Amino acid sequence: MRRALRTGLRIPAALAGLLLFAVRPCSAWESWGGDAGGSRFSPLQQISPDNVGQLVRAFEYHTGDLTARSLEVMRRTKFQATPLFVEDSLIFCSPFNEVIALDPGTGAQKWRYDPKIATNQRPANRYVCRGVTWWGDDAAPANAACRSRIFMGTNDVRLIALDAKTGSPCADFGKGGEIKLEIGMKLEWPGEFQITSPPAVGRGVVVVGSSIGDNRRVDAPSGVVRAFDARTGQTRWTFEPLKRDGIEAGHANVWAPMSVDEARGLVFLPTSSPSPDFWGGKRPGNNEHANSVVALRIETGEIAWAFQTVHHDVWDYDLPAQPTLARIDTGDGQRDVVIQPTKQGFVFVLDRDTGKPVWPVEERAVPQGGAEGEQLSPTQPFPTHVPALTSQKISTEDALSLLPGLRRSFCERQFAEARNEGLFTPPSVQGGTLEFPFTGGGVNWGSAAFDPVNQILYANTGRAVHLIKLIPRAEAAGFNPPPGHDFGQQTGAPFAMSRAVAMSPLGFLCNKPPWGEMVAVDLKAGKILWRSTVGTTEDLAPLGLPLPWGAPLVNGLAVTAGGIVFTGAMDAYLRAFDARNGRELWQGRLPVPGVANPMTYLWKGEQYVAIGAGGHSEVGTSIGDSVVAFRLARPGEGPSLWSRTIDRPGGRFFATSSAIVLAIIALVIAGLRWRRRNRITRA
Repeated sequence: MRRALRTGLRIPAALAGLLLFAVRPCSAWESWGGDAGGSRFSPLQQISPDNVGQLVRAFEYHTGDLTARSLEVMRRTKFQATPLFVEDSLIFCSPFNEVIALDPGTGAQKWRYDPKIATNQRPANRYVCRGVTWWGDDAAPANAACRSRIFMGTNDVRLIALDAKTGSPCADFGKGGEIKLEIGMKLEWPGEFQITSPPAVGRGVVVVGSSIGDNRRVDAPSGVVRAFDARTGQTRWTFEPLKRDGIEAGHANVWAPMSVDEARGLVFLPTSSPSPDFWGGKRPGNNEHANSVVALRIETGEIAWAFQTVHHDVWDYDLPAQPTLARIDTGDGQRDVVIQPTKQGFVFVLDRDTGKPVWPVEERAVPQGGAEGEQLSPTQPFPTHVPALTSQKISTEDALSLLPGLRRSFCERQFAEARNEGLFTPPSVQGGTLEFPFTGGGVNWGSAAFDPVNQILYANTGRAVHLIKLIPRAEAAGFNPPPGHDFGQQTGAPFAMSRAVAMSPLGFLCNKPPWGEMVAVDLKAGKILWRSTVGTTEDLAPLGLPLPWGAPLVNGLAVTAGGIVFTGAMDAYLRAFDARNGRELWQGRLPVPGVANPMTYLWKGEQYVAIGAGGHSEVGTSIGDSVVAFRLARPGEGPSLWSRTIDRPGGRFFATSSAIVLAIIALVIAGLRWRRRNRITRA
């Protein structure tokens, strides 16, 4: 499965220095994506493939949510925050939008701000905050309050500005440090509309997107993007991504993180699909600028360019990943580009000034024959140079069968009975449609990472199958979805919808593993360099069975100049991979799965790597409230025997199984001795 990197990965130090200077990477982690362009690359080299096995836990910080909030509320959380390293602090947000600053070396709390989010609103995408945004106001006096600011969007639709040094609200921003966004229409329930990703900021303007409940109705809330003055909170502009000429729809919102090119004055928006997701009869045409990378002039909101990755989306193939800004060698010289991974596993590489594809993108015919009233696009865009990061076809031969050859498995039957004509097979009524990659990716909100020195793109991918079924309106009113099925009324459309991950009766995914992979891509050569399975079933399978099959990866990764790629997964480990060949080098035990993006920073001469570890309620992992950091062992320290044995994938299962076996053996021996003594006594 793994393929070694081509020789010559390391480049001369002088050239490396020039490249590093060209992309201006920061030794801190000042943005959610490492830098404003989302490269997730750190020039730190202290941790390397040679010493990564000497990492030890530096600290574990608990937000207190597990003890302060009810289990029912915690079951509606996703801990996806990536800490920032700014103002000599690690600063992050909890799923309830509490902003917390920690000492980077000890994890001691320095300050905390609580916006007092209501916990009875049941947000559509659960309680989640992927991160906060830092901005330094160079025009403010050196010691002025809020010269250094933290911006955060909330689950209850506020934009908040805090002093990054103290956590106090910025009194000059909005009303007492916050703005309540005006949605412009009545919501079905308070949680239908929320903000889950960090705002973007540049040239004194802060830009915020939104996350909106899917598949509720045709006339869903609009996906308007809003921009405010970063100092005062005054509205600067609004942008409606979806062109509304002759269509009836909502959404096309920007729920994923955005990127900023400060020098060009551009903000890059990854837009989503129009409403509803799986039937578009009331929104004919390609639905510009939905499912697009849109470049806006950050000071005015004017469109600079837009590129659409899916025409007339009826698959929920919106853009979930932050656009990655990079300078690459295309073979015809250096070029500033926007790299956009997608749920389908595609990688679009666009010129940063024009939005034109750097390498050809072909319009290819795709399956037709949509549901009644549907008007599908006859073609879809396919990149031709960079290969897809994951497979895009599924068949009965790919179905999981634990007893192959004996009889047709449940999964094989499920695959055979559904409509399945490959990528972009439209949703259907009878038997439903197999959608692969599923609506979780491919690549999801964790986005990609780019090493500017070696010109390699890294991404986590998920491999699962969705079964999508349209339900005629006459049947929808009394439809009772089976367990594990997502049901949406799609009010205003002739069909409701149901969606379920194809699962076996034993709780395994119906497609054969691996279910989660890390992929390395040479963009210039258009070549996949290696793939590595990431994760085990330890936190999801009965008895903690640690099958090394991977798990769908929605979170992202971080790559360093030291040659390490760090990532979390659906099991409770932070992992380190060799950037050259994908070999897994180290696992650091977490209290619960770290389904968040890791980050790294330098503090008092030591490199740390940190990750939020709070689990993911939608996929059924254990739930927690921690941020955990690791560093290299100091003199006299070292990884413990426990961390080398029990705190490794499978260690607990092996220990528990061994204990059970030994206990059974002890009981058997005790029983035999008792019988022997009893016989002697009777004799």
